Parts: sequence; C-alpha cells; structure tokens
Amino acid sequence: MTKTLVRWLGRVALLCLGLLSAALWLVFFSERPANTIDPKTLAGDGSTINYCKLPVLNNQGKRAIDIPKGNTPGCSYSHFPLPVLAECTEPLIDGAADIRGLWRSISGNLGHVERIEQCGARTVITSSGLIHDGGPNASGGLTSNDTEGRVIFSIGDKGYCPRTSASMEWDNGVLNFHLLGWGPVVVRRYMDGEHLIWEYADGSVTRMERLCTLPPEHRVPAARGKGWLQF
Repeated sequence: MTKTLVRWLGRVALLCLGLLSAALWLVFFSERPANTIDPKTLAGDGSTINYCKLPVLNNQGKRAIDIPKGNTPGCSYSHFPLPVLAECTEPLIDGAADIRGLWRSISGNLGHVERIEQCGARTVITSSGLIHDGGPNASGGLTSNDTEGRVIFSIGDKGYCPRTSASMEWDNGVLNFHLLGWGPVVVRRYMDGEHLIWEYADGSVTRMERLCTLPPEHRVPAARGKGWLQF
C-alpha cells in the first residue's frame, strides 16, 4: 500500500468521522426551537373532548397562520394536551382529505391512538407523547421539528431523544410526509372508506377506526425510557 493511498484513506476516514459527529450533534445536541405552543394547550386535558364533534371550518375564526407552532416539549408531553388548532376555522386546501378526529388502530400497530387536527394547509398529529405540526403557523417553519422514538441515552437526569423533521404535503387526498421537508416520503396517511390508513417507511400498514373519546390508558403516555447508555 503506497503512502499516497494511506493518506487518502486517512482523509476519507476523518471526513466520515466529521460527518458522523456533525449528524450526532444535529440529532441530539443542537438547540431545539423555542417551544411557542400556548402553555394553556399543554396544561389542558385533551381527554375531556368529544372528538366526534369536529370544529366547523367556516372562516369565522383564526387562520392556520395566526396560531403558533406546536412542538413536542422535551422528549414527551406529560399528559394528552388540548388541541393546538382549537380556534382555527380556515377551510381545508384543495386536494386535502378531511382526516380530522381521534383514531385507534385495529390492525398493524395495535394499541396506537392518535389525534389529527387540520386547518387550511396545516396538520397537527398528537400521539404517544409527541406533537407533529406541519404547515403555515405564526412562529416557526413549515416542517415539523420534533422528536421520534425512545430516549437513546441519558446524561445525569436529562434524557436525549433523536430530533426529526418532515413536511406534510397533500397529493390527491394522500398526506405525504417528506423527510426533512425535501427528502423521500417516509409516511403516508389517507382514508379508505371509514378507516384511516397509516403507511410507514418500514413497509408497515396500520388501519385505524374513529373514536369519540380518548381511552383512559392513553391520557398519560408510556415512559420513553432512560436510554441504552447512562453517563
């Protein structure tokens, strides 16, 4: 092996290490966006609502862009919060299906429950401790900027969970989630008759039925764990 090749391999290794370090910093240690969600929304109890009575989108209230962006607080909310778009009455954009409501899986990812809010071009999904908010808002970008999955590691009492970002774009009644806002489609949601379908990038398909009230066991999300590593 020549010295030139050794130097070249060393540079490639340093470049890969640098890229890996940058990715780890971005995913786990970069500063999260300011949590601009209304504190009353997080403090309120979303389990008290009848989700079969959907808001009327008649343009008589706020628009999507008038309401601050919702973010997952830390790695998880402590209890199922109030709807982020409760005061929004902007009609849905062309090409959007009405998938609003509370949904529970009947096949696929059994045990999953999620709430979907829509207003104009904006969609907010709340489930399992997470709040994914995409579309026009008063305080942040169009893509979601939240967390996904379990706590990976802990330093002292602080848990670190990976950050995620995706855009939510409608395509003939199908809500596509593009990784980072410009990447491939990683999630699809759409109606099939009376059921909501959730397709994930791993090939899994979850079929969901409509609920009117939140099951009591979903009011407090399952613990996200303390991580594989403790420091």
